[in-house]
Amino acid sequence: MFLIVLMLRGRVSSLVFQGSFSSTLLGRRSVRCFSTGAKRCLVPIADGSEEIETTCITDTLVRAGAQVVVASANADGSTTVTMSRGIKIATDVHIDAVEGEWDLVAVPGGMPGASNLAASSKLTSILTAQAEKNKNLGAVCASPAIVLEPLGILQNKQATCYPAPKFIDAIGTKFTQGDVVVDANIVTSRGPGTSLKFALALVEKLYGPEKSNELAKQMLVENYDD
Repeated sequence: MFLIVLMLRGRVSSLVFQGSFSSTLLGRRSVRCFSTGAKRCLVPIADGSEEIETTCITDTLVRAGAQVVVASANADGSTTVTMSRGIKIATDVHIDAVEGEWDLVAVPGGMPGASNLAASSKLTSILTAQAEKNKNLGAVCASPAIVLEPLGILQNKQATCYPAPKFIDAIGTKFTQGDVVVDANIVTSRGPGTSLKFALALVEKLYGPEKSNELAKQMLVENYDD
């Protein structure tokens, strides 16, 4: 679950997104309790992360039946994240309290959000362990270049990112044109406008093409399987 707080014309509105997970509160929030058998997905965000990408990822994975944890990687330990366009998201947990194995870690982009995520030693250790075990990883927008590439996770992989020269140059010869690029356990995408296709590709990695195509039809995502 995560809470979005919207500031609209001086008024505060709150939207609560409920996923299929539960959390245990022991002083600091620590996510440990999950329904048996569901896919476990971690979505880390930090101040400056992109809100469209974050919501597309989390919403689509929950629709597929995954258990999604949104974790703040803010350096000050706060669990409320101010996104790139000012929307505030109250996350489930701080990244330092995250434990266990993950079927998928999916990293939204946005700047300076991607840089703030890359600065989290706990998150980089989670991402490195995920890659070493050949488990599913996703990154969109700036994050393939800013978060994954410096860790060597894209070595010998094809990937895409937001089409700005500094991000393309960071990825180098591994850069591939395409809204979504899947190379083994790594899924990358370009930005907010490609985030639904990106999220559906993540669903396909977890649940197969039948489930992702089913969701694409329900969500009116055209040409997903092209």
